[in-house]
Amino acid sequence: MNPSVPSYGRVIGIGSYLPEHIMTNDDLAKIVETNDEWITERTGIKERRISDPEKDTSESMAIEAAKRAVKDAGIDPKEIGLVVVASTTPNVLFPVLSASVQAAVDADNAMCFDVNAACPGFVTAFVTAQNYLKSGAVDTALVVGAENLTNYVNFEDRSTCILFGDGAGACVLKADPKLQYDAIMRAAGKRGECLRCESYMQKGREKTDDFLKSNYINMDGQTVFKFAVTEVPKVIEDLLARTCTTADDIDYFILHQANRRIIESVAKRLKQPIDKFPMNIEKTGNTSSASIPILLDELKKEGILGQGNKKIVISSFGAGLLWGAVQTEI
Repeated sequence: MNPSVPSYGRVIGIGSYLPEHIMTNDDLAKIVETNDEWITERTGIKERRISDPEKDTSESMAIEAAKRAVKDAGIDPKEIGLVVVASTTPNVLFPVLSASVQAAVDADNAMCFDVNAACPGFVTAFVTAQNYLKSGAVDTALVVGAENLTNYVNFEDRSTCILFGDGAGACVLKADPKLQYDAIMRAAGKRGECLRCESYMQKGREKTDDFLKSNYINMDGQTVFKFAVTEVPKVIEDLLARTCTTADDIDYFILHQANRRIIESVAKRLKQPIDKFPMNIEKTGNTSSASIPILLDELKKEGILGQGNKKIVISSFGAGLLWGAVQTEI
């Protein structure tokens, strides 16, 4: 390709993997004080997938989603020049998950690295890969989001254990000079204490009850909710303004699947019908960096995406605090 002609990457292949085991709200009610009505009303979640410790690691799920995306793209994996895996919950620190994915899909010519940006991890990896494509450094990229969040959930904390699930999703990007693309990424580290999980492996930290609790996901739900319903529509509006596009021009808004009420609030702020905001949170819960590619794969299988050029906005938010939005075509 000619690096003098900026070419962002079009999504040409999508794949996902969800563990077989389903935990419903009624199942949760047997181990923590809650019920289906309470969870559904506040989150929109009815069930979530729980990893099998015998076979569903972040690594294995990332590999399976990546294989399915490469197969869907119909390409020779040796065309892939970059593999990026987003994960907050890797089962190994090194080698990086992206190297394992590269080996498994035979992407022998690809450079590899992982990113950890919590729930916006896939969007962060997607934007990073796009910049490699634009520079001309690579022509094809594989972007994966994989999470094993239930390893970090305290099932005695009903405010968090109801929210999260496990899974992985992946996309193959191919440089296309005709593609319309833009993105905005933002961060507010000074507000980050509202969503935190500490590493167990810390020298000098006595393994007290308080420290052990810090190794699970700890969240101030109200603060995160207020942040999301304020900042997500604003970053989308700023992106649309930059691309001289209106919300009416967008076919679908693909938002991070964290909470149905957040998505409904964003739709209301943007003055758009809720049917332009597809959701699968009812069946998957919050799968962090895996949520957007899992949803994209579902939409393609349903024939909603992949039948022509649909203008979409992808947006995610989460710990950091980090958030952002991408405008592209699928």
